[in-house]
Amino acid sequence: MERQIRIGSRESILAVRQAQIVKEELLKASPGLEIEIVTMKTTGDRILDKSLEKIGGKGLFVKELDYALLEGKIDLAVHSLKDMPMEIPEMLPILALTRREDPRDVMVLEPGKKSLIPGDIIGSSSKRRTLQAGKLYPGCIFKNIRGNVQTRLQKLEQEEYNATILAAAGLRRLGMENCITRIFSIDEMIPSAGQGILAVQGRKGEKIPGIESVACPDSIWAAKAERTFVRTLDGGCTSPVAAFAKVCGNEIFLRGLYYHEAAGEYVTGSISGDTTRGEALAEELANILKGKYE
Repeated sequence: MERQIRIGSRESILAVRQAQIVKEELLKASPGLEIEIVTMKTTGDRILDKSLEKIGGKGLFVKELDYALLEGKIDLAVHSLKDMPMEIPEMLPILALTRREDPRDVMVLEPGKKSLIPGDIIGSSSKRRTLQAGKLYPGCIFKNIRGNVQTRLQKLEQEEYNATILAAAGLRRLGMENCITRIFSIDEMIPSAGQGILAVQGRKGEKIPGIESVACPDSIWAAKAERTFVRTLDGGCTSPVAAFAKVCGNEIFLRGLYYHEAAGEYVTGSISGDTTRGEALAEELANILKGKYE
């Protein structure tokens, strides 16, 4: 039976591309679907001159899409999982988590620049990235930068920034890998929880044809562990907490970062075990790292 599905997305080129990825997977499973992508600007997209922690956090990237789902204006919403708040509304569950794209962070230098020297300015709106990159580039200056991928790259050409740090997943989805100067290993820079995974959100109780084809079991296990680690440490969008889980067969390997504000330093650690114990392992690791400062 034919059915029309409306997928909600932020207006950025990357967000639309991510919605298209979900659309393509749905059409493979259910060729008879009619799928429309509906774009909208979120509060987080409109306010670019202030840091996220000053304007309300990650919820500002999903609020308008949540309302559109509740009001029936769209049937699905596609988000980068790393941009979603830790608490998901009961009426708007995550229906699927996609196969993970490259989870790592990357450095992009301004045009013509080959390497960084002390005094250079690195644009980063993430405390997590700034803390870890600060150890790799101790002589550089970190300055807040906001906006989508294209906006940040434009700022490298037009403003005083010499480099910026972005998610590899976004650049790869846009076919812009040629911009990448350096790829940070997971050990050098632990990613944000959920980085590289797309979350497909819908209304509770509604069935979407083909949605199961979008879901990746390994992403589900990894996301549960990473988000549990962050939640255990009360880490929100601006807290410099990081977590990355890799699933290998029946085993899950989790690496995490905890920042102690009073001490002004962070500690990292890892843990592994049976995949089905991912959330328990995440809590254990979070408490171990936190306990180092108690």
